[in-house]
Amino acid sequence: MFPGGGQPNMQELLQQAQKMQQDLQRAQEELANTEVDGQAGGGLVKATVTGAGELRALKIDPKAVDPEDTETLADLVVAAVQAANENAQTLQQQKLGPLAQGLGGGTGIPGLPF
Repeated sequence: MFPGGGQPNMQELLQQAQKMQQDLQRAQEELANTEVDGQAGGGLVKATVTGAGELRALKIDPKAVDPEDTETLADLVVAAVQAANENAQTLQQQKLGPLAQGLGGGTGIPGLPF
């Protein structure tokens, strides 16, 4: 596992762990500041969430508003938010996935969201 079969340099390991922690924190901050969209009904309802999954905006085209059928509008809102959250999850995997690889492949590391 270690070159030459020797013991690991603890200082070097600590520095690597600290760098990975900083990279992870930077990626999480970037996710929190990045917005992604999702839509439903051919664009009648659009939702914007951050890469961390926080709902930031919801736009509803007036054509989607039918006072006699609020259920359809509610379904479109839910679908748009779900689509935006799926896009946020994809972004999370793109940003955090490589960091998980460096931490052992993302095999259930406690405290990490992947």
